[in-house]
Amino acid sequence: MTGFGKAEKVINGKKITAEVKSLNSKQLDLSVRLPQSYRGLELDLRNSVSKVLLRGKVDLYVFCEAIDGAAPVSVNTPLLKVYKQQIEQMSQELGIAEPSDWYATLLRLPDALKADTNPDEISDEETAAVGEVVSQAVQALVDFRTQEGNRLCGFFEEKIAAIQQLLNEVAPYEESRVEKIKARILDSLQHLEGVDYDKNRFEQELIFYIEKLDITEEKLRLQNHLNYFLETLEKGHAQGKKLGFISQEMGREINTMGSKANQAELQKIVVGMKDHLEQIKEQVLNVL
Repeated sequence: MTGFGKAEKVINGKKITAEVKSLNSKQLDLSVRLPQSYRGLELDLRNSVSKVLLRGKVDLYVFCEAIDGAAPVSVNTPLLKVYKQQIEQMSQELGIAEPSDWYATLLRLPDALKADTNPDEISDEETAAVGEVVSQAVQALVDFRTQEGNRLCGFFEEKIAAIQQLLNEVAPYEESRVEKIKARILDSLQHLEGVDYDKNRFEQELIFYIEKLDITEEKLRLQNHLNYFLETLEKGHAQGKKLGFISQEMGREINTMGSKANQAELQKIVVGMKDHLEQIKEQVLNVL
């Protein structure tokens, strides 16, 4: 979800610049900062941005600056003429000297400079230009996100393949685990002097005990989650939340396998799975 986009356009002696950046967030959190003259466009800009950027903490900035000597104000010459006449008349009536620096004196008086246009009014052409610049900046951010998403897709496929490889390594240890558990229990019984036991009952209890340690269902469910994760990756747009949920389910199956493993070799495999899965969980937060 992270990204940055920027666009500019020059119109009527003004340079309009739009910058948009986004960070990870569960929902869309959009902040918009505009010049005072563009405040009336905020609602439309919010709607256009929210249709494209569905999630993330998004900050949109729009700037407007004059270029090529264009100025938003000019000298109010007619008013300054009136000021000058009144000052000269006041000097004669009061018998005081006229100002030595007329420029500094007049330009400090109220309304010596006037705005060429109403700052709160913008033309239809400029309104369209603002919308165009914002759209271009948002598209640049989307392109950035797409590039990052392609990289993450390869990363996820690599990690899922690593977990798949570890899952395939479980079977040989699983087959030998039952015999090792049975042999360990029998060896412990032989070291108990003067203890007799019912061999049939022992076999029944042993089968029950081994069934509790069986991880066949966990393996099947984990396999299904791995396949579903890859299928969801292929579906494309706005799958981040779903990938997060799938990775949580994968974690449950791996943890259960670890609690049932009861064997050093299987425990090492489970630790390896957890390592790859944690890396997936960290990066899935960046997915839209």
